[in-house]
Amino acid sequence: MIFKYITFSISIVFISFIVGMITTAIIKNSNLYSEKLSSLNFIKSDWVNKLFGVELVKWVVKNTVFRYLNPSLKCDRKMNIADLQRIRKEMTKAEIDHLFAFVFVLIFVLIQLMNQKYLGAGIMLVVNIWMNLNPSLLQQQNKRRIDKLIKRLNT
Repeated sequence: MIFKYITFSISIVFISFIVGMITTAIIKNSNLYSEKLSSLNFIKSDWVNKLFGVELVKWVVKNTVFRYLNPSLKCDRKMNIADLQRIRKEMTKAEIDHLFAFVFVLIFVLIQLMNQKYLGAGIMLVVNIWMNLNPSLLQQQNKRRIDKLIKRLNT
């Protein structure tokens, strides 16, 4: 029974990635995207990010097959401000993709709760946090680091 919930949750989360990308593409040129969503910063504390497991997600992204998923988000020491701004823009897109994906899966979590399938809802919520919310928080953390670097290069 638990295995069924885990596989279903992982399936829904992978589908949510596509939903997130499509949703972001639809609203990318809107004021909502440029004024509100692109400057989100839920958790400013690195300590709180560690509590959520963002450091573990960071390790997984850097040291497993996931490092090949978005190669445009790689930095090196020879980058100029324009390169850093381009990477920040890509990070913002990835962050918002994951946020929309997170909300999409929350709908399924609520359906599970309404059907009194609490174990399924809990497993789906945990998988959603690990695969959608934490990557979004990681992007926010990385954007803060890039903003500091851009600020340092501008002075």
